[in-house]
Amino acid sequence: MTSRDHDEGPNRRKVLECMTWVGTGVLWTISGGVPHSLGLIDQAMAKDAGGLTFLQISDSHVGFDKPANPNAKGTLEEAIDRIKAIPTRPAFMIHTGDITHLSKDSQFDDAEQIISRAKLDVHYVPGEHDIVDPDVKIYKERYGRGTKGSGYYSFDANGVHFMGLVNVANLKGGGMGSLGDEQLEWIEDDLKGRPASQPIVVFAHIPLWTVYPEWGWGTEDSARALGYLKRFGSVTVLNGHIHQVMQKVEGNVTFHTARSTAFPQPAPGTAPSPGPMKVPDGQLRKMLGTASVSYWEGEQRLAIIDTPLKS
Repeated sequence: MTSRDHDEGPNRRKVLECMTWVGTGVLWTISGGVPHSLGLIDQAMAKDAGGLTFLQISDSHVGFDKPANPNAKGTLEEAIDRIKAIPTRPAFMIHTGDITHLSKDSQFDDAEQIISRAKLDVHYVPGEHDIVDPDVKIYKERYGRGTKGSGYYSFDANGVHFMGLVNVANLKGGGMGSLGDEQLEWIEDDLKGRPASQPIVVFAHIPLWTVYPEWGWGTEDSARALGYLKRFGSVTVLNGHIHQVMQKVEGNVTFHTARSTAFPQPAPGTAPSPGPMKVPDGQLRKMLGTASVSYWEGEQRLAIIDTPLKS
């Protein structure tokens, strides 16, 4: 522990050890597995990101039309418009699942038409709402080419290794997510031979840390996957599913969940069950949004900017 850690005392340690609700538009740099808040989004957007910048979007739920948000297509369009206006053009975008609400061709068509306006390459992983058709055919035909097993894959960009995982394939109502033995063996093999200094970004739909097991907000076999990642000095895990920004740090791993572009969900344990949460119309866009992630090559740090649709 550094002298600075001693000076900042137990309050800082508590923040780092427990889940943190991240304020609107806060920029986090991650160095040595420890996040540091640099400021609000206005200052963050003024900073030259350099290196690699990519975007995370999640839980679009195209086709959802209930009172929590009767126009999920419209708020997705707003999110894409904001992405197009970012001063530093991102290298690509990842979508951490629940593209659609009911896995219908028309919903996937609408989502594709809207998301394509960003003119970015998009890397997808499925949410449980994307695979409800009987043969899980539609998602696989659109996004599963070149993937392994249930749709997992990896790629490299600017020295960072990305792993898109699937933890919804065997999901039971109210249960935890799972990766399964076949995917876990693939994770171990995919990481073999990679230097410990290489930054790793993992993205999947359901959080890979246990947020709230009573609601199934976690992945039951994630410990094994995280065990394969222990030797790496910089690991960032990006998820969706819970429709709110939460962050946790465990050693060298920073976990970060994103807002939805469709509707908010209640904070863990504050309602009888998870699900779409109706808020006053003027508050909805403050609870929806996207995330931008930047990496400076050679510095092993990532910065995450969570941006609501409306401040």
